[in-house]
Amino acid sequence: MNLLPRMMTRQEAFPFVKRKSTLYAALRVLSLFCVWMVLAPVGAGQSATAPDVRPQQRVGANDLIAVAIYQADELSLQVRIAEDGALRLPMLTATLPASGLFPVDLEKAIAAAYVKEGILVNPVVTVSVLEYASKPVSVIGAVKQPITFHADQPVTLLEAITRAGGFTDDAGSYLLLSAKPSTAEGGAVLTERILISDLLESGSATAGVRLRGGEEIRVPEAGKIYVVGNVKKPGSFRIPNDHETSVLKALAMSEGLLPNAMREAFIYRKAPDGSKAEIPINLKDLLARKSADVSLLRDDVLYIPESGKRKATMGAMEKALAFGSATVSGMLIWGMAR
Repeated sequence: MNLLPRMMTRQEAFPFVKRKSTLYAALRVLSLFCVWMVLAPVGAGQSATAPDVRPQQRVGANDLIAVAIYQADELSLQVRIAEDGALRLPMLTATLPASGLFPVDLEKAIAAAYVKEGILVNPVVTVSVLEYASKPVSVIGAVKQPITFHADQPVTLLEAITRAGGFTDDAGSYLLLSAKPSTAEGGAVLTERILISDLLESGSATAGVRLRGGEEIRVPEAGKIYVVGNVKKPGSFRIPNDHETSVLKALAMSEGLLPNAMREAFIYRKAPDGSKAEIPINLKDLLARKSADVSLLRDDVLYIPESGKRKATMGAMEKALAFGSATVSGMLIWGMAR
């Protein structure tokens, strides 16, 4: 008979340890199952439902694309879309109409073509656009650096002007934005007139106009008039509103008449048929506010001739003053000599 007390086992001494380990294991399995339930549907449908984050722009003629076919390196290549918008790929007997399609749609069309001709079975095709040569944006006119660039991604109207270096001092008050619709959309070229003040104004919606290729931005020079003849500052002057100004404003910009200017001026204006019309202006009545101010249009020439009579009168006055000065000086010298 064993009189020594029996040693208790670990489970008998600490029965809660086993229960805790079992509970911990059960919780761990449950948590892993929940994670699998959440992630499994995402992984299973990722290829079908994941959003395409690539630039969604239609391809067109002369665009350079890269076609990659999984496990078919001999069919993967870089190719440029033809002028007619067709795409020619290796081993395909027929060409694919590619112009106007998004890259994701072109992928489906290429895969369907290889399956239709019995070349591949369920191919995985990826199309990447390397160069959008079919989407030029041109900025010309009164800008510092006229430029044509390819819109590989949408740019704003203000960004396009910035790429051209901004406006010159000769720029007018507006620009012309001509947009050519895509082949898929069709239609005529649309031209919009946009004020430059609206474009540069902070927060204006005009600055955020999106350009996607095929647009032309023309910045006309400001209208000018020309003042020649007997004025203090002859030259060309910008018309403030690009449309018209007046004779009085032109005289003010040229700093006024010279003393020997004739009191009659002439406006030379180009007629629609190419000839030039001469319009006489009575400056005497105009300056005396006895007649209404006369409008000057773009490219008008205001000529103020020299008055021969006034020139002769001024010459006589100058001679008289010179003679008087000489006489007085002579008398003074003669008197001092005596």
